[in-house]
Amino acid sequence: MEHLIQHFRKDEQSFIEQVVSWQREVEDRYAPKLTDFLDPRQRFIVASIIGQYDTLKTASAGLFDEAERQRMLIYPTYYEPVEEDFQLTVFTIQYPVKYVQLRHPDVLGALLSLGLNRGKFGDIRVNEHLVQFVVANEVADYVRLHLTGIGKVKVQVESIKETEPLLQNEEEWLEESHTVSSMRLDVIISTVLKISRQKAQALITGKKVRVNWTERDTVAFELQEGDILSVRGSGRVKIIMTEGRTKKDKIRLQVGHLTQKS
Repeated sequence: MEHLIQHFRKDEQSFIEQVVSWQREVEDRYAPKLTDFLDPRQRFIVASIIGQYDTLKTASAGLFDEAERQRMLIYPTYYEPVEEDFQLTVFTIQYPVKYVQLRHPDVLGALLSLGLNRGKFGDIRVNEHLVQFVVANEVADYVRLHLTGIGKVKVQVESIKETEPLLQNEEEWLEESHTVSSMRLDVIISTVLKISRQKAQALITGKKVRVNWTERDTVAFELQEGDILSVRGSGRVKIIMTEGRTKKDKIRLQVGHLTQKS
């Protein structure tokens, strides 16, 4: 266990221990293990740990193209996964679009208010006329029965028709190059968002910054390749890679900035 933990952050230890327990369960039962919906960082950890075992493999699915949240299947090498193994249901929400516009936070809040664990539902896709979201099969009937309103809006949850296309991701990562003095959270935010270091620190201490979907309020928090930052009001930034140092010992950094597709 120790040699695994040293490659990840200290506060990820409990999730690492859970992944190791999944690995042991699959080996002991010699049968696949399906996880809840995981974010990209969690899936990276699962793939890194399970990848050390020649007898096990992983696969993931979230139904939407480029789904951010996906369920993972950990399985013995003899097994051939099929789509049904991931136990996913897609719903669409019917509501009076002429009079109101539902947003992603509205739908997310309504699902959480049902008492559901965040791991039981995946991506939520929203456009001007339509809402689609993915849930785990085991909670699908519960959601269909109990999600009758979002805010003050009456809604009807229906299974998606086979002929109905899934909504596409309307965002893309635009790559940028920067040079930074360090990988500190405040330094990266200041550089990428082109704001003062003081303002960056205020965002962090004001609990407006998440790293890999976890709130971070320490300005000196050290970032790593693959980390995804969410800054409230400024979108997301992904640390793609470090590309060595300049003659003045600054770090060359490649980042992605999430923007709407044109």
